[in-house]
Amino acid sequence: MLARRLLSRAPMRSASTHAPQGISSILQKNPDDVVITFAQRSAIGRMKKGQLKDTTVDELLQALFKATLEKTKLDPSKIDDICVGTCHPPSPLYTSRAAALAAGIPNHVPISTVNRLCSSGLMAIRNIAHAIQAGETSIGLAVGVDSMTMHPRPTPQISEAVDQNPEAHDCIQPMGWTSEMVAQTYKVSRETQDKYALISHSRATEAQAKGIFADEIIPLEIKGAVVSVDDTIRPGVTAQSLAALKPVWPDWGAGSTTAGNASGTGDGAAICILTTRARAEQEGMEILAKWVSSAVVGCEPKYMGIAPIFAIPKVLEQVGLKKEDIDVYEINEAFASQFAYCVEELGIPIEKINPNGGSIAISHPLGMTGVRQVVTGLAELKRKNGSLLCTSMCIGSGMGAAGIFVNEARSVSKL
Repeated sequence: MLARRLLSRAPMRSASTHAPQGISSILQKNPDDVVITFAQRSAIGRMKKGQLKDTTVDELLQALFKATLEKTKLDPSKIDDICVGTCHPPSPLYTSRAAALAAGIPNHVPISTVNRLCSSGLMAIRNIAHAIQAGETSIGLAVGVDSMTMHPRPTPQISEAVDQNPEAHDCIQPMGWTSEMVAQTYKVSRETQDKYALISHSRATEAQAKGIFADEIIPLEIKGAVVSVDDTIRPGVTAQSLAALKPVWPDWGAGSTTAGNASGTGDGAAICILTTRARAEQEGMEILAKWVSSAVVGCEPKYMGIAPIFAIPKVLEQVGLKKEDIDVYEINEAFASQFAYCVEELGIPIEKINPNGGSIAISHPLGMTGVRQVVTGLAELKRKNGSLLCTSMCIGSGMGAAGIFVNEARSVSKL
């Protein structure tokens, strides 16, 4: 396959410093490990119709910061840095800084924002982890947030001279177009897309009915109301109802992407607290997980959705793991076309991937997803008493990212 040929030519450069090698090394506990002591997310609201449609990004952040500080009892004066992953709100640094101050975080605590589209939240975790590794930060917050209601994807503008380059032209095209290009080029049928979409919808519906998402959702008080349950999940989705939906973009490619087999658009936020193992033990913090490493790759913009097939092998190789070593994968479902191709090309059992559904069912607030998948994956590992999480996503304009985490929140050691 073209993807495999491209992967074989891709240089495997290290993306994270001090990455341990091999499963025994990764599972070791060292004082300077970067660990996660808190990982929670908000409930998600449907774009323009849901519970957060009238909530601005700064209000959402303020509520998340306040709820986190209250639940963890973390002294905010001990926070060294905050990084917020977000994509399209105007002046994101100003609004993030204002939200932190309004939540009671002292003005000596700095903040930054990062935008690498769908991986922005994972990049926030990566930025804080790298700062801790470098000795520049001891306790940091990594946040992912977006309101697709307030700030939907704008139409990118480039100059005529730049647009003459074919790949430059492709990298600013609508994401739906890339979905159809993947489906057409890699022969991902509408039936296959709907099959994977039904898996996502069914798993998320079952998880919500069982109350599973309550383990990862921190209730937020916003404008006098408590938001604690996703309103994006659609019970009752069937193969027949998916098949009956009309293509959203019938003039592009095979016209196989629908509102049922593409990620939902929504509003939400998620947060992780990171520190060193030594500092966590000193402060009496519960250690949930260990951050291991991350990787970022590029690919053809036209087929941006297939990037996890490059990002996942890269991050596994740089830490000396095999795909079979991973207990849970959280791979973003931007579109069923690219998700189906990635799953089948990677050869990972679907039972290990998004066991409680993914973005097709739960929704995909762009900046939130990178943290949300870590929160969701770690919560699932705790339930399963598993060890290793790999999270990955494609990124608009032709990129992909992946990360490795070790679960430490289990009662009985697996190994």
